[in-house]
Amino acid sequence: MILKSYEIKKYNLAKVNFILFYGQNQGAKDEEISRIVISSNNKPLNKYDEKEIEDYSDSFYQEILSNSLFEREKIIIIKRCTDKILKKVEYLEEKNISDILIIIEAGNLEKKSKLRSYFEKSKKHLSIAFYPDTQETLSTIANQFFRKNKIIISNFNTSLLINKCNGDRGILKNELNKIKFFTMNGNKITSENLISLTNLIENYSVTELVDNCLAKNNKKTITILCENNFNNEDSITIIRTFLQKAKRLLKLSEEYSGNNDLNKTVSNAKPPIFWKDKEIVKKQINNWSITQIKELIFSLNEIELQIKKNFYNPVNAISDFILETSL
Repeated sequence: MILKSYEIKKYNLAKVNFILFYGQNQGAKDEEISRIVISSNNKPLNKYDEKEIEDYSDSFYQEILSNSLFEREKIIIIKRCTDKILKKVEYLEEKNISDILIIIEAGNLEKKSKLRSYFEKSKKHLSIAFYPDTQETLSTIANQFFRKNKIIISNFNTSLLINKCNGDRGILKNELNKIKFFTMNGNKITSENLISLTNLIENYSVTELVDNCLAKNNKKTITILCENNFNNEDSITIIRTFLQKAKRLLKLSEEYSGNNDLNKTVSNAKPPIFWKDKEIVKKQINNWSITQIKELIFSLNEIELQIKKNFYNPVNAISDFILETSL
């Protein structure tokens, strides 16, 4: 039986023993599972992984089929499931289990999935898809959080945060909590520290792209551009990451001009530079003069302004700028 994700709150779960939660929105799935567990009045809860069940089937069946006097009602959660779990579900269904709710949690299941088809066609089981949250939904969650915690943040930075959550409220809530702790000491949220603070905004591909561009590694820069499918929304992320690293490079270059000791400049950098990044940072310092870095920062600000005014094909503009800068 198919239910919409919002309909499960009104459904009497005492009528079913099996529920399938599937889809890309992990945060929404986890949120609904937590709601069910909390509303179950402290029923015994057991969590499994599909692979764990495959390796220890006998122990799993014993747990499900045992009728302890003190645990006549249970909730079983099986995570990261695939079509392989279907045989286990069919076996347990034949045993006519009662007083047990088994939640099957899976990722994105195609229409031809046997597991999905089985639950959708069954009149006794529930199948619920959790699709990515809309921008409006994520925006509402974020704005409510900011109002509740009295956090001041611009609409642009809120959009920047939301655009990188891949429609998953779980990712958003995790990043919102980071922002909350960051602002507890009176720190203000700017685009620069937002990039540093959140893992989702400064992804590895963008960081590697900017680092190699600043190091004048032209061939590596071209390779990264070719291997990553950056979209229009990524253009602002790239620019902001570029600005952050350019400003750090300016500070390091000014310190280097004063002490003329490259190793000391990199070793004493604040915030500290991770050991694996030290060599590429040294190369960046050697490749740029202070005047050139200041001109680069000015150009980056100009490009960001142009992108905000006109979002027509910004990826091409950014790519051309990066290629030219990496030469």
